Amino acid sequence: MELETTREPFESVRVRDFVLKSKLGGGSLATIWRADNIVIGEELALKQIYLSKLNKHLRSCLECELNFLSSVNHPHIIRLYDAFEVESCMFLVLELCSGGNLASFIRCHGHIQELTARRFMQQLGAGLKILHSHHIIHRDLKPENILLSGSEDDLVLKIADFGLSRTVHRGSYADTVCGSPLYMAPEILQFQRYDEKVDMWSTGAILFELLNGYPPFHGRSNVQLLRNIKSCTCLPFSQLILPGLHPDCVDICTRLLALNPGDADVLLKMNKFGIAGTEISVL
Repeated sequence: MELETTREPFESVRVRDFVLKSKLGGGSLATIWRADNIVIGEELALKQIYLSKLNKHLRSCLECELNFLSSVNHPHIIRLYDAFEVESCMFLVLELCSGGNLASFIRCHGHIQELTARRFMQQLGAGLKILHSHHIIHRDLKPENILLSGSEDDLVLKIADFGLSRTVHRGSYADTVCGSPLYMAPEILQFQRYDEKVDMWSTGAILFELLNGYPPFHGRSNVQLLRNIKSCTCLPFSQLILPGLHPDCVDICTRLLALNPGDADVLLKMNKFGIAGTEISVL
């Protein structure tokens, strides 16, 4: 079915049972729309993917995204309701998260209170546990790809944008360089093979940014960024924030952003990442 133009009082575009209302975001490969399903009267998000712009690698990632999202229903993973193809575009029908993304939340609030950061990390960890149990590596975890729903007092995190995800079974590795440099694990920056642990590095970078209001590492190029990571002997916590942080919060952030983390040790620490003696499971 072709895309139809309708006027409602302004010009909008209709795709099958959906009227595209406004652009929520996107880039050169995809556009995210706020849309109304005119059959059921529900507002949803529509991700329009331009198939002609996808190379073989990205088409494989799209297949992984579709297979994974269609098989899970989890409160901390974006919900996929349907997918269909129209005029060389793939449309993913997704739940609409009205709270925006975590990057906007950080820009609005600056650094986040530790209690809130812990709650967010608990939710992010719960979603990651599902990904990794399905042998999925996200490979592009960053605040822009974590959506928020619910009220300001009870926000719920949703892991979204699986456009670079892929399946890697235990004992196997990926080697494609992809992701967003500020949240990219050193293994990827060094063109090394990697597994699901790269998502843990990204999680550490997100936790650091939640607590401080800025990412842990910077660089004018990937080479300089990697050099700064390797030369770091102490994470650059804000001296205004650091005195008020619980030691285990600093510890888990440091371990997640270690160049050579011991798997069992890091996971044990994450399982103990709690508040006032209350244990919460991050992974």
